[in-house]
Amino acid sequence: MGFSKNQTATPNLRYIPLSYSPADSQASALRLILTLNPDWEGPENKIEFVRFTEGITNTLLKIINRKSGLTDEQIDQDAILMRAYGNGTEILIDRERETTSHALLASCGLAPPLLARFKNGLLYRFIRGKPCGHEDLTTPPIYRGVARRLGQWHAVLPSNGASAAPVEDSTISDIEERQEEFEVIQPRCAGPSMWSVLQKWVLALPVSTPEQRARRLGLQKELQWVVEKLDDGNGIGENGLVFSHCDLLCANVIVLPTGDKSTSSDDIAPVNFIDYEYAVPAPAAFDIANHLAEWIGYDCDYNMIPTQSVRRQFLTEYTKSYIQHRGLDASSEDEIVARLFSDVDRFRAIPGLYWGVWALIQAQISQIDFDYASYAELRLGEYWAWKREIDGTRQSSGEDMPLREQRWAQEA
Repeated sequence: MGFSKNQTATPNLRYIPLSYSPADSQASALRLILTLNPDWEGPENKIEFVRFTEGITNTLLKIINRKSGLTDEQIDQDAILMRAYGNGTEILIDRERETTSHALLASCGLAPPLLARFKNGLLYRFIRGKPCGHEDLTTPPIYRGVARRLGQWHAVLPSNGASAAPVEDSTISDIEERQEEFEVIQPRCAGPSMWSVLQKWVLALPVSTPEQRARRLGLQKELQWVVEKLDDGNGIGENGLVFSHCDLLCANVIVLPTGDKSTSSDDIAPVNFIDYEYAVPAPAAFDIANHLAEWIGYDCDYNMIPTQSVRRQFLTEYTKSYIQHRGLDASSEDEIVARLFSDVDRFRAIPGLYWGVWALIQAQISQIDFDYASYAELRLGEYWAWKREIDGTRQSSGEDMPLREQRWAQEA
């Protein structure tokens, strides 16, 4: 249930001075793959391209060599994934950090080996398995598998993540040049974190109109408030931070092949995580709450939010894995579960703020046929509903509790 530890977190990754072009997709991808694997050239080879995704974040191609006589499994063993970056993604994603994070994860057996970089992307090994749908995430075998894998991530990876092969974090220097009517936040721990990423995104919001400027100012004030409230260092890990995936939506959870073995409701499905674009140090409670928030899917079906009893089951599996990989005394399990249950509750709406701001930027730059503006309002609405719940304004107004908050408060 993992990868071989044969890739070191080092900057000595092969660089190919070529680019992928969406306008000339197959030819440009073929040049890259033949540069990487020159032995794939010749009449005995049959190179094929399988497109997985294309959009503002990236283009993802699976490249295979369907030589005669090979089984599908043998073909997949040599398959290569090509990730090409979309235009404008530097606003949202630090690509240098993504590469270093991927190499770090590969060195710990938690990601497929990186093979090469090119001008606008990466080449790395393919993972056999099936991406989840959001309803899959709610099934006990899969959510237990996710919990155990996430506990392993948080236990074995250095809390400062990609600093194992340091790259310059430009977040603070970039945003200091753009501060106007407010000062940027100063998280308790210097360097990259989900707090500094969110700050960078707030500063990247459009300000072309008075309404846009007012909204950015309002969101900055909310960011300052939640940092003061939640960035307290009380979570598990070093200084309250662990190296986190920060984007565990359904498509980034891969269920590994299990052969002919049937899976009962008591089993734990073997899973791996992919796509490390947003991986950064964060409170464990944020990474967990962010994953649980993804149970609602892209359509934001709040009936799928896990209840208290389901969250306890998830956190129990997570804690067992965390203790095992951290080498802690098993007698501390109940204490850690209780602590995490409280922490995840405190962080339950921060993913809504995080991805709400992200979606406001995507609404300006993305070419994907998706209503990012409406999605932003839904996700930010999660944050506002949480804040009205904890300050009592919803109850004092006599309004009904929103569905998401109802589900979150429900015991069974």
